[in-house]
Amino acid sequence: MAKERNVAGITCGEVLERLGAYVDGELDPAERAQIDAHLAGCNWCEEFGLGYAKTVSALRSQLSQAAPLSPDAQKRLDERLGKS
Repeated sequence: MAKERNVAGITCGEVLERLGAYVDGELDPAERAQIDAHLAGCNWCEEFGLGYAKTVSALRSQLSQAAPLSPDAQKRLDERLGKS
């Protein structure tokens, strides 16, 4: 990481520590506003945070989709559920 900066009363390290909660929407409005202000004034954190948010979003999207069952597994499941 580049030199630790203090922007909007919060350091890059503090932003990094709270990034997960920020992306998850778990911060109170004042803390979120402070991080927003830091991101607006710190290019490194803005770029890193954007990449992090995109990665988390993509992972959540992929993990929320169930993998299709193989035909054999579907047949066994149907048999156990009394569908065949």
